Amino acid sequence: MAAVQDGQLNLEVEKDIKTEITNDGSGNINVNSSSPGSTSSGGKSKSPAGSGEDQQTLLAVLQFLKRNKLTESVDILRREAGLSADADDSPVSESAGAGSGGVPNVSADGGDANSLLSRVSIATPVAPPVTAPPKVVAASGGEDQPDVNVVLSAYSQQGDPVLYPLYYNGLKKFIESVLDCHRAELSQVFYPLFVHMYLELVYNNHENEAKQFFEKFSGDQECYYEEDLRILSSMSKKEHMKGNETMLDFRTSKFVLRISRDSYQLLKRHLQERQNNQIWNIIQEHLYIDIFDGMPRSKSQIDAMSGSLAGEGKRDANKAKVFYGLLKEPEIEVPLDDEDEEAENEEGKPKKKKPKKDSMGSKSKKQDPNAPQQTRIPLPELKDSDKLDKIMNMKEATKKIRLGPDNLPSICFYSFLNAYQGLTAVDFTDDSSLIAGGFADSTVRVWSVTPKKLRRVKSAADLSNIDKESDDVLERIMDEKTASESKILYGHSGPVYGISFSPDRNYLLSSSEDGTVRLWSLQTFTCLVGYKGHNYPVWDTQFSPYGYYFISGGHDRVARLWATDHYQPLRMFAGHLADITCTRFHPNSNYVATGSADRTIRLWDVLTGNCVRILTGHKGPVHSLAFSPNGKFMASGATDGRVLLWDVGHGLMVGELKGHTDTIYALKFSRDGEILASGSMDNTVKLWDTLKAFDDVELDDFTAATGHIHLPENSQELLLGTYMTKSTPVIHLHFTRRNLLLAAGAYNP
Repeated sequence: MAAVQDGQLNLEVEKDIKTEITNDGSGNINVNSSSPGSTSSGGKSKSPAGSGEDQQTLLAVLQFLKRNKLTESVDILRREAGLSADADDSPVSESAGAGSGGVPNVSADGGDANSLLSRVSIATPVAPPVTAPPKVVAASGGEDQPDVNVVLSAYSQQGDPVLYPLYYNGLKKFIESVLDCHRAELSQVFYPLFVHMYLELVYNNHENEAKQFFEKFSGDQECYYEEDLRILSSMSKKEHMKGNETMLDFRTSKFVLRISRDSYQLLKRHLQERQNNQIWNIIQEHLYIDIFDGMPRSKSQIDAMSGSLAGEGKRDANKAKVFYGLLKEPEIEVPLDDEDEEAENEEGKPKKKKPKKDSMGSKSKKQDPNAPQQTRIPLPELKDSDKLDKIMNMKEATKKIRLGPDNLPSICFYSFLNAYQGLTAVDFTDDSSLIAGGFADSTVRVWSVTPKKLRRVKSAADLSNIDKESDDVLERIMDEKTASESKILYGHSGPVYGISFSPDRNYLLSSSEDGTVRLWSLQTFTCLVGYKGHNYPVWDTQFSPYGYYFISGGHDRVARLWATDHYQPLRMFAGHLADITCTRFHPNSNYVATGSADRTIRLWDVLTGNCVRILTGHKGPVHSLAFSPNGKFMASGATDGRVLLWDVGHGLMVGELKGHTDTIYALKFSRDGEILASGSMDNTVKLWDTLKAFDDVELDDFTAATGHIHLPENSQELLLGTYMTKSTPVIHLHFTRRNLLLAAGAYNP
């Protein structure tokens, strides 16, 4: 039913356009628009004369109004339709109607029986939105009337399949004829309309018409929808649609278009004047038009944000406040070493310098205003070993190299030779002492990068003989006989796609095609727990920066938050329309980012489980994510070979880095956040000047509200260097605590 969509879209429209929906008896719906002064095309009809169906429909409405005790409305409707007082008491098999919580919006300026019904159905803006044609929600009860579907079924009949190309072509000619400023925005309608019209033809078994429609108009669509169109073309029968998850999502989720109010009014007026109800139905039922006040966006601005499976993110989805600041670090006294005293006259100086140059908000005594409460989510308490590690970290930081355009990092590349088992994932420990690889033969292998070999803890019998009070007890518990440069961990029954070390280097996570995530001890090199929650392959997993929590995501499109001591997930983050391909914790551990094959990135609040950001702009599945050390920005890489930079606080794209020619699987910010390294399947590592990229950004409330972003075309200015490998795709990057860049990949002869 081509009813007015919902209150948000039509507050302005209803002032100057009155929509009447009439049925011409053959099942076709006419949408007539008239100004308040003109008379309706239906004319005035004081008698209930007409088809039996019209009479029955009117009586059903009267019965519904009486049932809801809206006597005043009953009188008005009876008077307007010229019915006698006892006419509506006669039994009818169906009843229909929609209340608007008070007196329905029935005009007194005339109209036939069906137009009266339409005015009852089109409630005032406070009424629940009418979306699907057969359903009209009654505000009084809040439940669907079961018999409403029968009466309104006429409105959901499909149009003549032969007319579909004419409808689409007519709209195409109209959009090509409008002013340039509106054309780019209205052109966004083409793709979702094309898909839904094709699906409608297929669904109603018009196979030949669907094929002709596809061949005629598929070439008009944007190049970044090529893969979706390929899937679409393979569905030529109704049976094909049932098994296709992608298209099932497309049919059930609304495609989001962001359009200025002026452009939307143009489109609406055109469709109503042409009585193009078939297209109007699809727009109402399957599209969500996010209207903003202001200038229409340009083609480049729209292209930057579009490309995802379900259109752009709604502006409302990015309005929630995100606490992107860092948590205050605990104060730890750093003991002075002789070596440090020689190197620095005063150990405190470089220590104090660090927070200034990092602008990270950490290590400072003052609480960051953008940071969450320290106790917002429960975090594990620091153990003595963690404190020692932090002290080591601070000492390393004093020797950290300050990077910049004139001072690029050295890069150390770890090539996995003869990796015929198929290297699928790599991770380094934070202190860069261990490296782990996940392989397609279902094994996980761990190597020591330092001269120190990997050793297991002694057996229980041997441990009982050790003096627990001795100073070197931690050394004594290790079994020297087991010392080796690498260890192999067996347990998975499918390729290992994701691995992650815990911050304290005691544990290792691995996720696999077998649907499990396993937790391994790096003391005994055995599997401690197998977490079973995913039903399908798990593509990625990552430990929280504070340990204890970890995130996993996979083919079932749901990301799960776990704690190491719980068998069941603590949170499940559902919303993506395709596989979750990569997962990342925010530096403050309060948020989790997920990248997906639906070409969107979502940011989830760990505390509430809500999605607080939906970021669109990639034209292919997202395979890598990285947060800047200060938590304010995020970088993402995808199969489209582009690195996109995002402002987490505003939920806006602030940069686009072009240069790679293949999928980007690795992204990492330097320790001070001044350089971003990207690694790709094109066998290169590229370094980018993120300080300059973020400094050039000017964000205001208007930009955030409308999405009028102006991305500078300065990729080449921001590119600081490109480093090629002989024939090794880059699948992981890591900056050491002193800002040396480590890269890893399997040599591909």
